[in-house]
Amino acid sequence: MPRPTCDCPASYTTYEEFWPYYVAMHSRASTRWAHLVGTTLGAATAAHGLVRLRKPSWLLLWPLMGYGAAWPSHFFIEQNNPATFGHPAWSLRGDFEMIRCMLAGRDAELSRIAASWWAEHAHEAAAEPATRPELPVG
Repeated sequence: MPRPTCDCPASYTTYEEFWPYYVAMHSRASTRWAHLVGTTLGAATAAHGLVRLRKPSWLLLWPLMGYGAAWPSHFFIEQNNPATFGHPAWSLRGDFEMIRCMLAGRDAELSRIAASWWAEHAHEAAAEPATRPELPVG
């Protein structure tokens, strides 16, 4: 079922304001795991290129691999647009913070943040033609 995108408003002035929005745009665990896989593979490939092969050009593979794994999850799982388009630096920071939470076993906390953001912004979702299914909390 298509879900509202609630495209990133430019009104966010701090990362702390942006963070709950970022998590909400990654409300499905499978989306978050796709980001973890892409970011990890990209970082590992870039590190291998730099350290073992001495080829700085391999750094270019990091965003290709990271976004290559992450963006399809937005289109096919979340059915929204990547937050990267609105705030690229904050999105990268959010990606690392989200992954840190996941690796610390705090995935349920991320689900609660996402559900809370969607509840607070239900009026924005209601303005969209599609309806958003309930998210599991926990």
